[in-house]
Amino acid sequence: MAFVLTLLAAVLGLLIFNHETGVSFGLPNDDFASLVYLGLFGAVVGAGVIGAHRDMGEMFKNLMIWLVIILGLLTGWLYRDQAEQIALNLAAELVPGRPMVLNDSQGQAVSIRKSLNGHFDAAGMVNGAQIDFLIDTGATTIALSHADALRVGFSDRDLNYTLIINTANGQARAAPVRIESVTIGSISRTGLRAMVAEPGKLDQSLLGMNFISSLTAFEMRKGEVILRD
Repeated sequence: MAFVLTLLAAVLGLLIFNHETGVSFGLPNDDFASLVYLGLFGAVVGAGVIGAHRDMGEMFKNLMIWLVIILGLLTGWLYRDQAEQIALNLAAELVPGRPMVLNDSQGQAVSIRKSLNGHFDAAGMVNGAQIDFLIDTGATTIALSHADALRVGFSDRDLNYTLIINTANGQARAAPVRIESVTIGSISRTGLRAMVAEPGKLDQSLLGMNFISSLTAFEMRKGEVILRD
């Protein structure tokens, strides 16, 4: 805009200077003034067109960005179940022992991947507190380590070690208890018998047969176990 105004001032000065002769650059002043006017008008229009094209280009780019965002949201909504399943599968692979709720031709089930140590660990809830179990089909009942028992709400005053159990560390005493709730994934049980090992005798709580036998199906596959309610 400043260039146009400067050029216009120069043309006006030139016309004033050549007023007496009536000629500028070999053309009559009227023709020269008309030519300059048309040139300036064309320059302004051209600048406007170029600017408009730039704005249109920017607008088109913004429209494309929003179109991609909207299409992405719509795709995510349409395939939300598949996306959730993929996320759960990825989480199960990255965090072995994390129960994954799945749906197949037989209905809903809970899948647990084998841990790197070759065992089946299962992250569960006991009385509302998170407990990491070892799935043990050789254990008659759920067995809680002393530390886990305290975590789920028992105190030493509640524990009377009258039972003898076999653990990986040899024979140990255990206290019989009853737990309010046990949850693995989407499967919950209430009022189950359990035992609490004396301090230092059980490294990890065991998910025993009194929970497993309450299931409609317990299937061991290569690298995973399937629990069905």
